[in-house]
Amino acid sequence: MPFLTDMLEQSQRRQAQDQALASENRADAPLAQAHLASQAALHSRYRFDIEAIMASLRAEILGQDQALRSVQDMLRVVRADITDPRRPLYTALFLGPTGVGKTEIVRALARALHGDADAFCRIDMNTLSQEHYAAALTGAPPGYVGAKEGNTLFDQDKLDGSLGRPGIVLFDELEKASPQVVQALLNVLDNGMLTVASGERSYSFRNSLIFMTSNLAAREIQGYDQRRKGWLGWLLPSTAASRHRAVEKLVRARLLKAFAPEFVNRIDNIITFNWIERGLVEQLVALEVQRLNRRLEKHRCSLVATPQVLAHVARAGFDRQFGARALRRSVRQHLEVPLAEFLLEYHAPVMGEPPVVYAAHMAQGRIGFSRQ
Repeated sequence: MPFLTDMLEQSQRRQAQDQALASENRADAPLAQAHLASQAALHSRYRFDIEAIMASLRAEILGQDQALRSVQDMLRVVRADITDPRRPLYTALFLGPTGVGKTEIVRALARALHGDADAFCRIDMNTLSQEHYAAALTGAPPGYVGAKEGNTLFDQDKLDGSLGRPGIVLFDELEKASPQVVQALLNVLDNGMLTVASGERSYSFRNSLIFMTSNLAAREIQGYDQRRKGWLGWLLPSTAASRHRAVEKLVRARLLKAFAPEFVNRIDNIITFNWIERGLVEQLVALEVQRLNRRLEKHRCSLVATPQVLAHVARAGFDRQFGARALRRSVRQHLEVPLAEFLLEYHAPVMGEPPVVYAAHMAQGRIGFSRQ
């Protein structure tokens, strides 16, 4: 019975993976109830609670007020149901340094809108770096294998969304795709439809929010930051607002060199994300601890970190060049690794025992744990 054994093991692995993802991706029950209770005198195809969504986004996305305002404005227009029915509901391009939340804001929106952070159609454009990969979006042309099936990377169910809520599409790292692949998106952004090359099938984006991200000008931004740290930065100190304007200017100039004007002209909103500033670092570490606690639920325990622990992890992980990803590495090294050692050595969950709360504190320059 080796075949049945393999099938059973595969099913168990898939179930365990789904459970792990559910603890990380799911939205709180009150948020789902807020959408169901949302009412408006205006007749609309859409039914969701804008304030509940924005509260959820503001709790997860820090330091990006301009991006959050643009998302809120977009949600209002969609909720009022006054968008052009022959185009996508909204198209936005998120630009800026790496690790500042461009992709994370889309995941947070999917969690707040659909209850699942993976409830969107994600196309990783870095896998479409050669021109013949355009067939992954438009389908194989007539005469080629698979032309009649009209298969593409798109999932029409995720493009359509759910009852009363729009679908979400993310084209991640747009600048890494070949020009032919980017060109294939022109009709999608213009009339919200994509007909595969064989003509056998069409995909509709007219009920979709389309987001694109790009790390364009990342090296130019890094060079600007290094110059600002030198003697010129000491002589001419700058504010966060002036740094944002300088980065925005660099990115916009690079954008028009990288993409054709007719492509840029079809985007509703182009937003440049801010750097992760030092004042936000401890808040971001606290946010990572909250996410860690979601994963600890299956062990029936939770973690409380003292301000000294948050400050220690923040100091070790702050790197403006790499943003929040550097912080996650610091959380892994300085918090998750010692916590894993502590759990493996001391924590023996017993059925029927109430949930356990552990405190993370500084002890002799290192992070220690104790039971509260």
